[in-house]
Amino acid sequence: MCIVAIAWQLFDELPLVLLSNRDEFLQRPTEKLHQWPDQPIYAGRDRQSGGTWLGIHQQSLTDTVGEDDTIYQQNGRWAAVLNFRDGVQASANERSRGELVTRFLTSTLSPMAFARQIDLRNYAGFNLIVGDARQAVIVNNRGHAPTPLHAGLHVISNGQPEDSWFKTERLRGRLRQEVLPLIAEDSAASYWQAAAFNVLSDNTKAPDDQLPDTGMSTELEQTLSSVYIEPVSFGNADTSKPTYGTRTQSILTLSKNGGVDSEITAHIVSREYPHSVASE
Repeated sequence: MCIVAIAWQLFDELPLVLLSNRDEFLQRPTEKLHQWPDQPIYAGRDRQSGGTWLGIHQQSLTDTVGEDDTIYQQNGRWAAVLNFRDGVQASANERSRGELVTRFLTSTLSPMAFARQIDLRNYAGFNLIVGDARQAVIVNNRGHAPTPLHAGLHVISNGQPEDSWFKTERLRGRLRQEVLPLIAEDSAASYWQAAAFNVLSDNTKAPDDQLPDTGMSTELEQTLSSVYIEPVSFGNADTSKPTYGTRTQSILTLSKNGGVDSEITAHIVSREYPHSVASE
């Protein structure tokens, strides 16, 4: 049950700073962050359904992808998707939510035009954020129409974008205190990314009276209430064997080199956890 924080249009040199924790079953087959050989996408990959949870548009202009002399082309497009947690189980005939990310990254539609043309009935519950250097839009299929993000800090988890869960407010507060001031001082990644990953690793759980009500038991709600979810046994009778937790932490940025019309560069850095046993 993932979480995403987006600092949108807060910094001149970094118009986008996106932090993400991907929480998933540990046995779900996953490829780490890489340049996809078959599509102009740089992202991790869900090998079970073929999509991704977070990525950017990036295309190799040479034949040897991954070599030191590979030349890449970007267009500033980025996207992230989160499951919507409301107790409604996904059905077998619904399409992969990760497909929404890949479809946007390979599309030429504006973020708003893309969000408006999604057939919401084809997918299990989701929150989708799509953007480029000019516009960012959030949409879900639980009643939240496509809406442009205003400049500011947005923290979204598995409920409505405006929901104030313990984990979203804890992440928001720590980012404002510990990370955003560092970026304001110096936008170089080496200056602030360690602090950002530290905040993403916060495993503080919510007290019982601050748990959301998403149709799960109190015990499960509390297990999932922290920004970072420690490996736990989830849906498995063998409680000694972890089956679920935070598998990937990522930071995605758009950086601007120069003035108003300067080139935008997208960059993702991710770290996988040792318990992500299905990663390759």
